[in-house]
Amino acid sequence: MQKKDYFGKEIFKLNSKKLFLFDMDGTIYLDNQLFEGVDQLLKQIKQDGGRYVFITNNSSRSVKDYVKKLHNLGLTYVSEQDFFTSTQASKKLFKEKFGSSLIYAQGTRSFIEELKEFGLNVTEEYNENAVAVLVGFDNELTSEKLRNTCKTLTLHNIPYYATNPDWVCPVDFGYVPDCGSMCFGIEKATGKRPIFIGKPQPEMIYLAMDKFGASKEQTVVFGDRIYTDIASGVNAGVDTVLVLSGEATMEDYNKSDIKPTYVINHVKELL
Repeated sequence: MQKKDYFGKEIFKLNSKKLFLFDMDGTIYLDNQLFEGVDQLLKQIKQDGGRYVFITNNSSRSVKDYVKKLHNLGLTYVSEQDFFTSTQASKKLFKEKFGSSLIYAQGTRSFIEELKEFGLNVTEEYNENAVAVLVGFDNELTSEKLRNTCKTLTLHNIPYYATNPDWVCPVDFGYVPDCGSMCFGIEKATGKRPIFIGKPQPEMIYLAMDKFGASKEQTVVFGDRIYTDIASGVNAGVDTVLVLSGEATMEDYNKSDIKPTYVINHVKELL
């Protein structure tokens, strides 16, 4: 790996890491284009005895669909065991809090299917018996979905959660609104603000560390968003690497009170 980051800071100690946690959108790919060097980097990590895991706030795809996406991008060796998503964190929380009670969920077909496969009792229609609301990043959003969500939140004072607070999702031409932006619109209509589950909460990092037996000192988080990716690593007490290939810019870095351990332009610089 290269010895210095954006500021000339030595990063040689990344060689001693065991668990490499990668954000996806803007970090290892952009839309449907895999970034240069990602394939070689993942293979090098495995060759060196490390473990890579993809942690993403993007709840628009199930883990199965993410595996398919990465396979289509050429990473044919990744499996479902290589992921921790905000949907997985949401499933765990809702199962613990609400059990088999009816919940109203707004999200993609893939998102809803994953919730149901986990055993959650989910409806996408307005239902007065719903005990909680869960909103995910929905790139299949319709006015009917928004109406059902706003009706549920307006008529019932029940717990309201969302998978992630990201404002935008990077795509090949720029950005599109992410879950945080969608929830902002819902807030303006209903006056209700959700509890966000994914990054910057450290839950996905803790789950990965526990599953693969890695300590905080052995773990590092890579991401392109300071307020979610980097903040989650800081909250978990692990080293972080901000990549400038997605949402964040050096202007964002300079303005933010949250500082990553290292800043690099692109993950390929680690080769």
